[in-house]
Amino acid sequence: MHKTIEPSILYFGTPVVVVSTLNEDESTNIAPVSSAWWLGWSCMLGLDATSKTTANLRRTGECVLNLAADRNVGAVNDLALLSGSASLPQHKKALGYRSSARKFEEAGLTRQASELVRPDGIREFPVRLEATVQNIYDFATNDPRMAIRSCAVEVTIHRVHAEDGLLDKEHPQRIDPDRWRPLIMSFRQFFGLATINHASRLGLGPEEMYAPWKARAQ
Repeated sequence: MHKTIEPSILYFGTPVVVVSTLNEDESTNIAPVSSAWWLGWSCMLGLDATSKTTANLRRTGECVLNLAADRNVGAVNDLALLSGSASLPQHKKALGYRSSARKFEEAGLTRQASELVRPDGIREFPVRLEATVQNIYDFATNDPRMAIRSCAVEVTIHRVHAEDGLLDKEHPQRIDPDRWRPLIMSFRQFFGLATINHASRLGLGPEEMYAPWKARAQ
C-alpha cells in the first residue's frame, strides 16, 4: 500500500560531483553538488543561484567536474559546509556554512592542473571532466516549495581523465562499471555501490552506438 506524503526534499539519489571553478584572483574554488546528470557528453548541474560556484560559472564559463568515489567521502564531508563566498546569504548562515579560501587544504586535497580549462582539478578523485558552460537557466521559478533561488547549468565535456584502475581491460577507452564506485548522496546521507545487481539488456549492445562521431571519424 502506498501513502501520500509531502517530504521536505526529493533527494532520491545522485552522484556527488565536486565542481572546480575559477575565482577572480585566479585561484580555484571547489564545491560539492548533489544534483547532476548526463546525456552524451553533456551534463546538467543543479546549483544554488547565489553560490560562488554559480557566480564563477557565469563569469568564466568553464569548470572541472571531479567525480567522487566512495573512498573520497571524508574530503567531500570536509567541504560540505564551506563556501567560497566572503559574504554568506542568510540560508547558508542558518545551515552552518562558513567562508573559506583554503578549501583544498581544509579537505586534504591536491590541485591537479587541467589541460583545456583554467580551474584546477582534484588529483585524489578518480574521474575529472573538463567542461565549458553552454547555458544557465533559472530553475523552479514557479515552484512554491523551492526554498532558495536555483539554477540549472548545462555544460559540455571536452576532456575526460580517469584512473587506470577504472578502465575496462578489453576496452581501454571505457570505464568498467564493476570497478567504478561513485559516492551517492541520497536524502542527505552518503552511500556507495556494491557489485552489479543484474545484467542489463540495455548494456548488451555495443557502447559505440552512443558515439556516432567515432563512426564518422573512421
